[in-house]
Order: sequence, then C-alpha cells, then structure tokens
Amino acid sequence: MKRNVLVLAVCLMALVMMSCATTGTSVARVDGGAAADLTGEWSSADVQEVSNALIALALASSRIDTYINDYSKKNGGELPTVIVGRFRNASSERIDTSIISGAMRTAIINSGKLEFVEGGDMREALREERQDQQSNASEATAAALANETGANFMLTGEVNSIVQKLDNQSTRTYYVKATITNLETNRVLWEGQADPIVKMIVQARHKL
Repeated sequence: MKRNVLVLAVCLMALVMMSCATTGTSVARVDGGAAADLTGEWSSADVQEVSNALIALALASSRIDTYINDYSKKNGGELPTVIVGRFRNASSERIDTSIISGAMRTAIINSGKLEFVEGGDMREALREERQDQQSNASEATAAALANETGANFMLTGEVNSIVQKLDNQSTRTYYVKATITNLETNRVLWEGQADPIVKMIVQARHKL
C-alpha cells in the first residue's frame, strides 16, 4: 500500500514538472540594435531606422545651416532654440512617437546645431520647482522667475500607415515625417520624410 502511494506521488510530481516545463515563460536577452519583428507591426527596428533617417536629413539641411549662421551673427553667437511639439500618430496602431522625437532631439543637441528647451510635463515640473524655491531656497540661490528661454522653433511630426489585405497576405506601409517650424512666423524651416517602410506578411493557411 505504501509502495503504491509512493509511486503515485512520484507520478504526480513528474506531471507537475512537465506542465511547468511546457507552460513556463522563456526569456532571452538580445542585442538592442538587432532587428526584432515578430508580427509585422511597428517595431523597435522601425523606430531605429526612421529616427536615423530623419536625424541625417535634419543635420544635412543647408536651410538649417543658413538660418543658424544668420541667427548667430545677429545674436552674439547664440544658437536658435527648439521645443518638441506634437508628434502625431495617425496610423492604425499604437505607436509611441516620443521615442522618435526624443532620438532626434538628442542627436541634434549633440551635433551642436540647435538648442532645445523643455516643454510639456517637464516644463511644468521645472516651473513648480522654481516656484517652490521662492519660498524654501535662499534668495541668493533661488532660480529667478519669468526668465525662461523662449523657443524660436517647434519640432513636430507624424506617423501614417496603409494596410492592405488579400487572403492570407497583407502589406503594411509606414510613412514618417518631421517638421521644424518658426514659432513667430509659422514658416517651415525644414521638413523631412524617411523612406517608407514596407512589410509583406504571409500567414500560414490553416489545414482543415
């Protein structure tokens, strides 16, 4: 009797271990620069490709160089300032466009071509901190109010997509552009569009 109970317990333990082995989650680290495209939808590889393309276009723009040189001559060598505005997702997917605008901002700042000022939630946080310093920091160290640097330009952008389906095949085409606009005059200083990303997805047919 005891032997039968022991055998049963061992069998149950084996079944539990097999179940865990077949339903458990497996995680593997991959190179951050490696292409990872499992579904054909917008991916990290697409973000990297688009960001690199738009950055290259912006940094190579002769119009931006001309404006920067003229501005610097008139303002004692200072660089024009840019604020990041709305980077709209007009596609049918959920896409975090802030990754694209963030990558562009970092690259342009590091190039030394333009200066950026904070906007959105970060700007509000900075204003709250300055206001708090008026009551809690010494007069000598408190940041002055109403002394922000106004932006000359705004960086905006848009992501669009077209999806076509036929039987078990579909194509997804992504269009991404960015624009730098003069805040005072509404004139567009620069606009660039990355090469469209086109994906062909073929799904396996289900056998009856």
